[in-house]
Amino acid sequence: MEEQIKAEFLKNGFALDDEAEILNKCLTFCIQYNLSPSDLVSSWDVYSLNRGLELMVQSSHMGAFLQQLQNERREDIVKKEPGLHFYSSDISMILNDEYEDTKEIILGTPTDKRKSSQAETTASAQKTNGSISTSRKHLETITPFGQRRNKFVVQFSLNEKANGESMKIEHDQENPNDDIIKRVQPSKRCSLQIISSQPEPGCKFMYDRMENKFNFLESRIKDHATALVASGLHEEPTDPTVASQRSVFAVGMICCEEEGRLKEKPILLQSSVEHSGGQRVRLDLQNLNHFSIFPGQVVGVEGHNPSGHCLIASKIVDHIPLSVSSTGNPAPSKKQAMDQDLQSTNASCAMPELSLIIAAGPFTTVDNLFFEPLTELLSYARRKQPQLIILLGPFIDSDHPEIKKGTVNRTFDEIFEDEILARLRDYGEYMGSAARVILVPSVRDANHDFVYPQPAFDIHSPDLEYQINSITNPGVFCANEVKVACCTVDVLKQLSAEEISRNPQGG
Repeated sequence: MEEQIKAEFLKNGFALDDEAEILNKCLTFCIQYNLSPSDLVSSWDVYSLNRGLELMVQSSHMGAFLQQLQNERREDIVKKEPGLHFYSSDISMILNDEYEDTKEIILGTPTDKRKSSQAETTASAQKTNGSISTSRKHLETITPFGQRRNKFVVQFSLNEKANGESMKIEHDQENPNDDIIKRVQPSKRCSLQIISSQPEPGCKFMYDRMENKFNFLESRIKDHATALVASGLHEEPTDPTVASQRSVFAVGMICCEEEGRLKEKPILLQSSVEHSGGQRVRLDLQNLNHFSIFPGQVVGVEGHNPSGHCLIASKIVDHIPLSVSSTGNPAPSKKQAMDQDLQSTNASCAMPELSLIIAAGPFTTVDNLFFEPLTELLSYARRKQPQLIILLGPFIDSDHPEIKKGTVNRTFDEIFEDEILARLRDYGEYMGSAARVILVPSVRDANHDFVYPQPAFDIHSPDLEYQINSITNPGVFCANEVKVACCTVDVLKQLSAEEISRNPQGG
């Protein structure tokens, strides 16, 4: 049909700017409003003449053109039913198929009170489940996403030999009617422990005191030093600002005299108050063949300081040994045990297994807010039956065209409840108590706080308490003794813009 739409535009003397995007949107319009290519181009011709547009069709005009199509359909319905009055401007509600089924019941004159009561109940239920809630209409609407080919094809595979997944398309040959009869056998429930769940919901942003910031940075340096010493590979750190001819080991934070990207000459190392009183010393990296550091990074440095003004580094330790946890033993106030399964894992000799699926948003396509990708993902999870699903935002993407234009007729919280939590609730009921879901917010979530670090979603639902959890952004949790760190901000891109590195020659 896209070729027919393109041919109609060219036939009427129009040219397409961004051909692929425009044809994709026009195809969606034709499917959604049951238009032929000629009808669509005729509507565009009227639209362009009324606004004095040129013959070049711009993608930026598609939003206003969609509004005109909705208005035309609204007027057609009013003409067909002169006595009809409705209180919503939502064209998707007006054009719902269920509206045609209930129109006679709503507009007709009842002859019996009992029948009238039953009819009103039926109409109310249909409105609630179909017209007003667009999520039910999604199942019947044909969209480009639903018509895509090569579903569930593995595009990229890391460590392909170890991965038992084949590269073929998975065809779901099960009878959908068997879903009621054949229940998924729940697998063993995984343990879940959220570590350092801060900031907490409802906290005050930009309300940090200087003392709190200082104590946080100081504790980072001290915890890092403790972990390095506990590994047995390094000695106790010393004061790097004191002149010494022998090699010393120091732990501190990388600093820079100037804002922005690090430069090799003015790199400073700030040690802890315990060892150096928080003083900084210049760090010389000329003797190192390779390194990669960024501002704010806590590292261990081996070297000597002959003058007391410059620490000449011979080795930089930029990681914690694998045998030692970088978080140590967090305080009880910073550790939230989601269940008591973790207490029984140590008693088992066998290493527990963990199956999980990780997916990052947005979970919508650019042409609608039907959340079809999320529905497909949960359908895939129903077949694979993982113990844990990790969903990273954005969920209600503030950069989505419909969110930007303000054309939605529901609040962001209502969309999150109806489209996200409702689907996850259905998934949890289908899979049983063994299934667990973790939500990680994003700074692009329109229904959440635009701040980083970001508090977790405030989910208050008794039926979701033990299956659906939310953690902070960034956040760390432990499932079946597997520690996972999640973040929806591209920190690697930001750090690479400020880091300084040197690669070995020939490397």
